[in-house]
Amino acid sequence: MQPENPANDRLPKTLRVAAPRGFCAGVDRAIQIVEKSIELYGAPVYVRHEIVHNQHVVSRLEELGAIFVEELDDCPDDRPVVFSAHGVPKSVPAAAQARDMEFIDATCPLVSKVHIEAEKHHRNGHHILLIGHKGHPEVIGTMGQIPEGAMTLIETDQDAENFQPQDPENLALVTQTTLSVDDTKAMIDILTSRFPDIALPYKEDICYATTNRQAAVKAIAKDCDLFLVIGSPTSSNSKRLVEVASKAGAKAAALVSGPDGLDWAVIETSNVIGLSAGASAPEYLVRGVIAALRSRYDLSVEEVETTQENVVFQLPRSLRA
Repeated sequence: MQPENPANDRLPKTLRVAAPRGFCAGVDRAIQIVEKSIELYGAPVYVRHEIVHNQHVVSRLEELGAIFVEELDDCPDDRPVVFSAHGVPKSVPAAAQARDMEFIDATCPLVSKVHIEAEKHHRNGHHILLIGHKGHPEVIGTMGQIPEGAMTLIETDQDAENFQPQDPENLALVTQTTLSVDDTKAMIDILTSRFPDIALPYKEDICYATTNRQAAVKAIAKDCDLFLVIGSPTSSNSKRLVEVASKAGAKAAALVSGPDGLDWAVIETSNVIGLSAGASAPEYLVRGVIAALRSRYDLSVEEVETTQENVVFQLPRSLRA
């Protein structure tokens, strides 16, 4: 670790902090669901998959009494289980019901909206195209809402160019909620050009928080020597923020877990630094990074707010006081 600079020999640095950043309403709701479940049922409460993709959040909930597992088979019948914010295939709650288990669904309402759209398109006889990343829990959950073979995953522009439908006039489109707005638009443009009758989402599937955080990063990245995004390597929306910063003009961009993950050699050569946090990264990590920078440099901090967020999602009825 680089030693701290003496107080009388600190290099000047400018830090531009993006707003909005960090927790979104869906993440905040999911964390509250685990906390309230532990209060209501006592510990332990099981959680299928990481509730959100951030190890700091997961570790704190484990200290409260949450046990994180990968599959429902890893849960006992007599303890409640929470399904993660990313959503699950229909087979998972069906299996829980068959075992007479108590379960609480923490799926983000904006992900549930995509699930409802997919089911509606399937009932209307459409073959569904899902723009997303293979293996991501949200994609697995969305594809699991309808029968196998009724949905095709589109990951790249090439996939959009090469897809050959059996019935080009009966197609519908949905997207993962945490994608790059610009990259997704390119794939949508290809598909709508090839299939003018494709049924599009009634409202944008990419969630408000993803869109807002990407817009905030774009607003400041072009002026930055280095752009830091706090988030987990497993967090899709956090990784997209790094990509957005690079494409928007930042000379360098990096994903960091928090203050312990800072690369001081790169920071030393960067005069203007941008900072944001993915939707599952707690604000105390942002404060920690700022404090770490301030301990070493003569730091000028500027918050750049591009929009205000006031979205709140209600908890499930069973957990409301």
